[in-house]
Amino acid sequence: MSQTAPHALIPRLLRGAAFTSGGFVIAQALRFGSNLILARLLFPEAFGLMALLTMILMGLTLLSDTGVQQSIMGHPRGDDPDFLNTAWTLNALRGGLLWLIACALAWPAAALYDAPELRAILPVGAFALVLSGLAPARIYTAQRHLLLGRIMAIELVAQVVGIVLMVALAWATGSVWALVWGALATAAVKLALEWTAIPGPGNRLTWEPEAGRALLSFGGWILLSSAFGFLMAQGDRAILGLTLSIEGLGIYNIGWFLASFPILFANALVGRLLIPAYRESAEAANPALDARIKRLRMLLTGAVALMLITLALIGPWLIGFLYDDRYLQAGPMIVLIASASLMPLVTLTYDQAALARGESRRFFQMMALRASLQTAFFIIGVMLAGLPGALAGQALAALVAYPFMARLARDMDVWDARHDALYLALGLIGGLGAVALHLERILPLTVPI
Repeated sequence: MSQTAPHALIPRLLRGAAFTSGGFVIAQALRFGSNLILARLLFPEAFGLMALLTMILMGLTLLSDTGVQQSIMGHPRGDDPDFLNTAWTLNALRGGLLWLIACALAWPAAALYDAPELRAILPVGAFALVLSGLAPARIYTAQRHLLLGRIMAIELVAQVVGIVLMVALAWATGSVWALVWGALATAAVKLALEWTAIPGPGNRLTWEPEAGRALLSFGGWILLSSAFGFLMAQGDRAILGLTLSIEGLGIYNIGWFLASFPILFANALVGRLLIPAYRESAEAANPALDARIKRLRMLLTGAVALMLITLALIGPWLIGFLYDDRYLQAGPMIVLIASASLMPLVTLTYDQAALARGESRRFFQMMALRASLQTAFFIIGVMLAGLPGALAGQALAALVAYPFMARLARDMDVWDARHDALYLALGLIGGLGAVALHLERILPLTVPI
């Protein structure tokens, strides 16, 4: 790669960041507006049921993740038609298998969580996994080359269609089925637009042995990593679903929805921008490019940290202003969730550097460590001090994992000690300050579960 590569990459990163961040903000605004409407048309139990459905579907997705997206974005053959067709075949077969597994899990899940409605809604909602598996591989090649504008437009159009259907059905029926059918409609519209609105060759069932070996070799570690990724992303609801009522879980999900906006925003940028950026940075071996990526990372972390601290400070007032009295407990939950999220934010991009360099085994090791610590500390915390203890455990787990993440970052030549020290200090001060400010509202939640 030429020495002019930084000048080519950075504008593409900035354009990609603009499309991703702009699209994400619009998408979250749509979700927020629809959430306010749906909270008045439905009941907290509906959001609890949907949280369980989402948790199960995400669990199936992550526990079977073969790393196709990451492979296409980072592999030298990421533009090869045979490689792409093999990847698409793998995804399509996986989607169908996951739907069958979800159908088989409907009755056991309903019994485990004492939610008989899951017996009906899980097989229907899980059909979205089939639709997701049929997405054309050119979606991932577009992400590989940071061509994100049309992808974001497709996601927004699909989301609008799903929201309109959800609101209409919620108004007509007042049932959780409004959320289920709306989510399924979103997946169907998204798939149709991906096949018709993004240029490029189609896909067909193909199995090229060399491509298959490359995908499964890389994806084997991704599969194991994603199993622990499920604990990171959905472990709280999997555990709380066993201890809280469906109504309590629904209220928690409202709090999580609002408090998680900054972290979801950061994940959207990191997932779509950092793997290509770190890949091209490694190929260029150019210190100037590395420095510019570090500056972009510093700005990204600062913006997300500011959003989390703001939410932690105003959480209870925000809920009181926007929602009715049924959801007031979501206020202190926002304080706790946003404060706990400040610690893992510090190392958010380090594991992506390992993926970009093809180190899926190191990525797995770090994911396993972080997920094991987070789950153990969460369970201990919830037993000792209820929900506040559980979320404090999440923050403590991130601090314990930090030295191991820093070592990974040093090995990948992306460690930034100044960045980490600054935002660890800011996270501790901001998080503890917000908890102290709202301590009176938080204390009633400290009953051990």
